[in-house]
Amino acid sequence: MSDRILVVVGHPLAGSLSHELGQRYAEAARAAGAEVRVRDLSERQPQNPPDRASLRSVREDRSWLEPSVAADLADLEWAQHILIVFPQWWGLYPAVLKAWIDRTFVSGATYRSTAGYRWEPLLTGRTARLIMTCDVPRFYNQLVYRDAAITALRRATLGYCGIKTIGASRFTPVKTSTPQLRAKWLAKAEQFGTVDAGR
Repeated sequence: MSDRILVVVGHPLAGSLSHELGQRYAEAARAAGAEVRVRDLSERQPQNPPDRASLRSVREDRSWLEPSVAADLADLEWAQHILIVFPQWWGLYPAVLKAWIDRTFVSGATYRSTAGYRWEPLLTGRTARLIMTCDVPRFYNQLVYRDAAITALRRATLGYCGIKTIGASRFTPVKTSTPQLRAKWLAKAEQFGTVDAGR
């Protein structure tokens, strides 16, 4: 059972569909008995790292990490399961989500480089689910964009650090969606929250 779930809302504007989906998921997971923490990235401005060293962490001593980065990293390590919900913009995810990844998935804490081109994933045993909203049809996203946002998160970020992605949903089209279709998406998010809490 996923007792500890981290929900990351990767949309820079409060009140978005991503926020609604994340909220429904979190409420359902809590109702199913999970402890849930929510990171709403609309509440912060992306910050550039002050120096190269801030992208790395010594596992024994993290006192030099900025407080917000240390808190995000602690949440990531605390979680048994992670939901990342975000809109697809320009074929990828918003800058605020990329900034969170760049600052939180620090070397030495989420993965460790070893000899040559090898590395050691340090977040094994965790799972993740992705929910992406977009406007392009699924076939176009796959054929033209190569599902770049989902692929990057699943393989180059989460998978690289040992986190197994158990599901990736694409809710589209948002721009022309009816209230009925949005209600269906929200119900699906609730279902995911219940299922993931009981996994």
